[in-house]
Order: sequence, then C-alpha cells, then structure tokens
Amino acid sequence: MKRGLTFLGVLTGLLLSFALYEALVAAPTERTMGDVQRIFYYHVPSAWTALLLFLINFAASVIFLLRRNTKADIVALVSAEVGVVFCTVVLVTGPIWARPVWGIWWAPGDIRLTTTLVLWLIYLSYLVLRRFSNSSQTPVVAAVVAIFGALDVPLVYFSIWFFRTQHPSPVIGGGGSLDRQMAMVLLINWAAFLCLAGLVCWTRYLLEVAKREVDEAEALETLYEGSR
Repeated sequence: MKRGLTFLGVLTGLLLSFALYEALVAAPTERTMGDVQRIFYYHVPSAWTALLLFLINFAASVIFLLRRNTKADIVALVSAEVGVVFCTVVLVTGPIWARPVWGIWWAPGDIRLTTTLVLWLIYLSYLVLRRFSNSSQTPVVAAVVAIFGALDVPLVYFSIWFFRTQHPSPVIGGGGSLDRQMAMVLLINWAAFLCLAGLVCWTRYLLEVAKREVDEAEALETLYEGSR
C-alpha cells in the first residue's frame, strides 16, 4: 500500500509539473481573451473533478444506507471533503476569469453559476454536519443530505445545454469546438487533477480509518476502566 501511495505521489507531481508547463507555456494563446483564457485549464478540470467526487460521494452514501458499511461511509466523507476543495477552486477561478472578460465578477441569475454555488453550499453543510454532530445517527442523516445534494450535480452539468446562460457554451460536446492542442492540454490537466484528487482521497481515507480505530480503542478503554 505504501508503494502504491508513493508511486501515485510521484506520478501526481510529474503530471502536475508537466500540466503547468503545458497550460502556461505550450498551449497557444487564445486570440480574443489572451492569457486570461489559461485559467480555463484549471477551472474546467477542477469542475469535472469536483462533480466526479460528488458522484462518488452519492454512490458511497447509497451503499452506506443500504448496508451500513463503514468503509462506504469513510469514502463518502473523504470524497465530499476533497470535492468541496475542488469546487472552491471552481468558484474562485471563475470570477477571476469573468472580471476581465465579462467586466463583472459574477453574473447574478446565471443558472450554471447559481447551481454550482448551491452545490458547494450543500456539501459544505454536509461537512459541517459531519464535523460538529456527535449523534450516532449523524452518518445516516449526512448520507441523506449527500443524496439530496447529488440531485444538483446533473443540473450543474447540463444547465448550459438547456438554459439560456451567460456562461460559455461547452467546448467539448454540445456543439462546442476547441483547438486540438488546447483540448490536449485540458485533458492533461484533468489527468493531473484526477491523480491529485486520488492521492489526497487515499491519504485522507487512511487517516480516517486510523482515527476511527483510535477512537474505538479509547472508547473500549474507557468502558473497561469504568467497569473495574
């Protein structure tokens, strides 16, 4: 397991370094927006990674509700934590791009922006619940919140197909177009972000397993001491 984690760490570092070079140096400069367009290589992969992690959270939450599987509960927690981080990157990089291009930081009423913010708030609430509630029913309630939050994922993704929005149309699929080299750089960055997400999730999973084992040992010790 340690070798696998080390290998993934090295691979992630190499991919992130290569992706950084490709995004900032190798990729052609967009004629209309100029260099500010390069935020695209971080904004879009972050969004895709966040949505994927929230879908993993959804699947793990369903499995937990059906089987009360502890490992599934940990996967749900970890994927939500890392998903919120990537979703935060999306919400930060979007306005940085929008200000010089649209002339505003945020477009009120834009369906893609609004649903993404709602998604972030739902999963932030999920994490607050997991962090500050000590009830034995907290994992169950959190799983229900996660399933509810997952309903917003397809709305976020398909919103620019079905609604009139100021957000740019999809560059891959949906009638969009993208320079071949730009598309390649985008996919390289997404691969790097997926490796980073996998590395953080794996590490966080191991930490959470260790934490729960320690908590269980302390609870047993307290019970033993109390029975003496």
